[in-house]
Amino acid sequence: MTYETINIQTSQVNDHSTQSAQQIVTHLRHTFRSNKTRSLKWRRSQLNAMERLLRDHADTLTRAVRNDFDKPISETMLMEINLILEEIRFVRPRLAHWSARRMKPIHWLLQPATGWTVAEPKGVALVISPWNYPILLSLEPMVDAIAAGNCVCLKPSELSPATSQTLADLIPRYLDRDAFAVIQGGPHETSKLLDQSFDHIFYTGGGRVGSIVMAAAAKQLTPVTLELGGKSPVFVDRTANLDVAAKRIAWGRFINAGQTCVAPDYVLATSDIADDLAQRIARATKLFFGNNPQQSNSYARIINERHYDRLMSLMPRADDPSSAAHVVCGGTGDRSDRYIAPTVLTHVSASAPVMQEEIFGPILPVIEIADAASAIAFINARPRPLACYVFSRRRTVRRLFERETSSGALGFNLPLGHLISSRLPFGGVGASGMGSYHGYAGFLEFSHVKTVISKPAFPDTLALVYPAYDNIKRMLITALAHM
Repeated sequence: MTYETINIQTSQVNDHSTQSAQQIVTHLRHTFRSNKTRSLKWRRSQLNAMERLLRDHADTLTRAVRNDFDKPISETMLMEINLILEEIRFVRPRLAHWSARRMKPIHWLLQPATGWTVAEPKGVALVISPWNYPILLSLEPMVDAIAAGNCVCLKPSELSPATSQTLADLIPRYLDRDAFAVIQGGPHETSKLLDQSFDHIFYTGGGRVGSIVMAAAAKQLTPVTLELGGKSPVFVDRTANLDVAAKRIAWGRFINAGQTCVAPDYVLATSDIADDLAQRIARATKLFFGNNPQQSNSYARIINERHYDRLMSLMPRADDPSSAAHVVCGGTGDRSDRYIAPTVLTHVSASAPVMQEEIFGPILPVIEIADAASAIAFINARPRPLACYVFSRRRTVRRLFERETSSGALGFNLPLGHLISSRLPFGGVGASGMGSYHGYAGFLEFSHVKTVISKPAFPDTLALVYPAYDNIKRMLITALAHM
């Protein structure tokens, strides 16, 4: 669906559906320059309006996501709508404190003087959201942008059209139309937006498109937040509670049919427990989704046929020795239903196709590893992931992973946990992204922290270092340099 075909169901003015990207951004910039969005009262009113939107239309939103890829309504409520509401509840009472002046000490050479910092909104932000969590990853960045006092242009994913249309319908009915716009469409519309001048671009998605976004932003010298992905590893040793580990790994991997950026991508298990752990994960999937997950109301579908075909190509094939593996459970699919069974693989080679890219689907390879040191070497030989998870009771092992691996987040005995807290920054590192958000981190991401300094005209102590530099001043400056 192109942006020009949007049908906003309202008779009020400022319907953006017939405007070009340039006209929309120009209008948003005009609103920002009016200083309307700087008011804390306005910011709170928009957060209140978003809260009403979510409460009034939770059913509409969850049905839209279910229409897009049969995502369970309970998952959308738990992992999307509730998290946005929690973010609103967290940031709203803290706006005044976060926006206030923060006094800073001034070097004695400049005395008498005072200094402080103040967080000011960047301006007009572009939020490009993905299809896998289409409500959460559209509105939660908007919460942080609103908290910082920005205008926002939202570009939801064309791969989740029902949700995209629902957001395009609801946002203008609740939020300030002069300060927020929704543009639907595909790569063409995204390219048109990236040709515009924004004050910040927030992109969630894959690394390939992330590179395109960053290159376009560089032409305008626009700061970016890139929330990407990668192969998030899990390490498990024999000291872990294997039943609990299996259930938590299965939950983290197979929620949303594995289409989660911070889901466990593969498991590195010590050889003494690898097969046992894989069997327990398989039993956990049966506990969660029954004997036939295709009939379960708790299991999502793959977003489209293209992703289905990509995922099925990662399955072990008899005619391809490089993909050889033992299928503990799953391994099957139904293209007409875009269904892939929760799949656990063992005896997987590090060179297998399933280990060459982020899986982003319900396939979980379990690889035998000698010990924690070998697992760390394995992880560090690959691009830095968005998350890393460790199931071990050994304090030395935990500290080793904390000290010697680099990832967007590190979780002990818990996958996905950092995604849920507004008090913890969420973001990647290296190939898994840059920048972070949630709570205060998100407020800062959409703010420019400006330094302010004030020095009275009298006494003019700078006279001690004004040119011309006579002997006394040279002696003074030299003495300062040696202090």
